[in-house]
Amino acid sequence: MNNRVLTFKQLTAYQSYLRREERANGTVEKYLRDIRAFFCWLNGRPVTKELAHGWKDYLLSRHYAPITVNSMLSAVNGLLHFLDWDDCRVKFLKIQRRLFREEQRELSRLEYDRLLETARALGRERLALLMETICATGIRVSEVRYITVEAAQKSRAEIMLKGKIRTILIPNKLCRKLLKYAKKQKAASGEIFLTKGGTSLSRKQIWTEMKSLCKRAGVEASKVFPHNLRHLFATVFYRACKDIVKLADVLGHSSIETTRIYLVTSGLEHARRLERLGLVS
Repeated sequence: MNNRVLTFKQLTAYQSYLRREERANGTVEKYLRDIRAFFCWLNGRPVTKELAHGWKDYLLSRHYAPITVNSMLSAVNGLLHFLDWDDCRVKFLKIQRRLFREEQRELSRLEYDRLLETARALGRERLALLMETICATGIRVSEVRYITVEAAQKSRAEIMLKGKIRTILIPNKLCRKLLKYAKKQKAASGEIFLTKGGTSLSRKQIWTEMKSLCKRAGVEASKVFPHNLRHLFATVFYRACKDIVKLADVLGHSSIETTRIYLVTSGLEHARRLERLGLVS
């Protein structure tokens, strides 16, 4: 008899495990959201290989994008491995590497500049400086807390994530801006980007504040989210140095294959390159 019925106690234990593994808060939240969806779909039924496959088929029937399906399967597979139910894990969808990004998700340098101008025009100094900081350093939104007064004074930040420590260099011009802002906020030490209550800015808050600029800046909302600033940094950095290994180090990637994803250009740019080949008479 199969007694593999998921319980809230198991989900809580897995959440604690992810925290111990020092997974980013956003990653933990995402995994738990996907696992809870699987838990509700099971509706008390014991976990079997067939049902795990059924979850995969269900996601496809809901017309989720293949990359989203794989992401949700990854969360469930992680839980099954934690519970030693590896025989129930499901294979991912095979997705051919994409040659280009969708046009509606490609944030250009001009659009980035418009977002900054709009934030400043609205008197949202913190948001403008925060976007500049993410885009000029390539940090993840979960790493914003490492941008401290001390880091700005040294022009470098020591970031620890997923058991790895890496050093991020902060441009001198940005350091001056950060220190000037910190002084204005009467912050002599510690994190620079804080809420009015003195707590760290959450991923959701940063996302929401950026989205609020879209209409005034004339930039499609689909292009405006914190991680896209990191993509823009990667694109500009690579065009300047043509060194994907160095870029991988700066971004904190353990695999260059991950870094390659950041360098995928838009469909329009890909089409222009094809035109320049001159292979049509």
